Amino acid sequence: MQPIHRALIVLLFLFAASPAFTAEPPRSPEPSGVPITPLPDSPDLKVTSAAVRYLSDLDLLVFEQKLSGKAGGTVPAARGALDGAPVLGYVFPTTLSSIDVGFSLADGSAVDGTVALAVTSHPDFDDTPLWDENLDRNYENDGVVFHSHWVVLVPDDRVPGGLAVRQFEDKNRVTLPPTNPGMPMFMDSPGFSVVLQGGSLKVLVPAARVSGRTDFRVDAVTAYMQVAATGDRPMLGVYKVYSLLSEDLSLPIEVQRQ
Repeated sequence: MQPIHRALIVLLFLFAASPAFTAEPPRSPEPSGVPITPLPDSPDLKVTSAAVRYLSDLDLLVFEQKLSGKAGGTVPAARGALDGAPVLGYVFPTTLSSIDVGFSLADGSAVDGTVALAVTSHPDFDDTPLWDENLDRNYENDGVVFHSHWVVLVPDDRVPGGLAVRQFEDKNRVTLPPTNPGMPMFMDSPGFSVVLQGGSLKVLVPAARVSGRTDFRVDAVTAYMQVAATGDRPMLGVYKVYSLLSEDLSLPIEVQRQ
């Protein structure tokens, strides 16, 4: 078994949010006529190290992934439609509670799943209506520019990667941050600055935006996701994992205080 396949099986097991979930191989997606076209492996997607630093003088958290190649050097090609639109992501799964980042159920309880900070590129749509990442004064045309999201990930065997962003049916039964993009998923578009320099990707997160938490742990993953606007697939599912920093998704990286 290839190491990345073994790591992915462990990934699915540790992301389990339900006692009924087992780490069985996921079934194939239902046919929908939309091809699944992950990007090929690239050094740009190979994580070599990661860290989270808390800069106390700025009350700022700096999430960082270091890559074998160029951070952000690979981006998806536009498909020309929302259904099947490719999404490439540098992802930090965390031990944060959903409440720490503004997601909860109507009764105020936390949402089951793994809270992750995801830096994504997707040229077919723009899901950051409050932010103008390419600085052209058009707020609706910059989905291809790598930008930040909070998401809640849950197991989903309808996609080859076995994970998806958790969806909901009734917006009146959930609480989302006011910066959410209006989709029926636990997803936020917080507008955190993403800094790409050579082989380093950094995300600048004010500690106040995670309820002041500096005692959590993270891991580092790169993955190909895809949108499904029709059929029986999740709205945003994981179809391929390129790199997983830890071998067992143990979220070993602790916040370093500086």
